[in-house]
Amino acid sequence: MGQIRVKTKKARQANGEDKYAEKRRAMVKNQIVRRGVQTPRLLEALEKVPRHLFVPHRLEDRAYNDEPLPIGMNQTISQPFIVAYMIDQLHLTGEEKVLEIGTGSGYQTAVLAELAKEVYTIEIIPELSRKAQKKLEELNYQNVFFKIGDGYEGWEEHAPFHAIIVSAAPSYIPPSLIEQLAVGGRMILPVGVEQQELILLIKHEDRVEKQRKIPVRFVPMTGKARHDIEDEWL
Repeated sequence: MGQIRVKTKKARQANGEDKYAEKRRAMVKNQIVRRGVQTPRLLEALEKVPRHLFVPHRLEDRAYNDEPLPIGMNQTISQPFIVAYMIDQLHLTGEEKVLEIGTGSGYQTAVLAELAKEVYTIEIIPELSRKAQKKLEELNYQNVFFKIGDGYEGWEEHAPFHAIIVSAAPSYIPPSLIEQLAVGGRMILPVGVEQQELILLIKHEDRVEKQRKIPVRFVPMTGKARHDIEDEWL
């Protein structure tokens, strides 16, 4: 697969309030805080990032609803709570190098960029990657690096990563991602085919701790992960 590695500028705070600012505040209060996510830095980022700019124009008015939305090419942007919950599990402090598998529309990427030192994001669908890159450039981010390719293999040349977040579901945890996770690092991903659940991995010196979290429904991971699923049925 081809690769794009682009450094963009960091997001600047929008001047004044946009027409969706109140909807963002309501989203954070009603969908996220009430469900137990209360990390101040994360809540501030969610109130800042304009989610409506990362969905198709016809769906802007639904951007802050408690639902996933289609973004084209059989892909979706996860509901706000799931984005918040997964990022919260990473315990980001601002000094981390984060690997994101599945750039999608770039919304989660933008939230991560508000919270981490660097974000390395991989998307297997070229058009989605290019659109996300353009949008993040328009929002003036500077700490995001893009790659078009198969996220199953991670991004070895920039490993290890302090945190990894996966936005598509493999049938099992890709070994390459575990290898690229730093000791002390945390990885959150959906796992499963018919039934999926979020799994949190914490890498220790001598073992990898695995915690089962909540049931979810994500699009399946494609590329090598998809081929592995098909091979199981041969």
